[in-house]
Amino acid sequence: MGPLVGYILKQKQPHNNLVFGTLDEPVHAINMKDSLAFIKASYKNPIIIAVDACLGKVDSVGNVAYATGPLRPGAAVNKDLPPVGDMAISGIVNVGGFMEYVVLQNTRLSLVMNMANKIAQVLNWIYIKRANIKN
Repeated sequence: MGPLVGYILKQKQPHNNLVFGTLDEPVHAINMKDSLAFIKASYKNPIIIAVDACLGKVDSVGNVAYATGPLRPGAAVNKDLPPVGDMAISGIVNVGGFMEYVVLQNTRLSLVMNMANKIAQVLNWIYIKRANIKN
């Protein structure tokens, strides 16, 4: 979900160099530490918004959850990755509780795309509002 949101944001604002993690250049388990180190070295006091898919209860599928504080990427498939971000946005894409990796791999792409579009729309709106306030 994160790379889809990043891809959509880059399509809306190709000049925006503040988006990390796209379909072409995803931020994932292998490059996450280097990507975070680069961001922190390149920007003064960056605010990092982490976006990922997650599993939840059946009545929550299709909802988007947000929280202040870091996101725990890979938690649904028991990956031990460092927490990421100052804010977390999670799209609940399927039901958790059993065979999480298989469930994630068999999630409807249309659901993920629709959620990614909505998340990107909100983040783009925030970016535009923030840019207008600064000008």
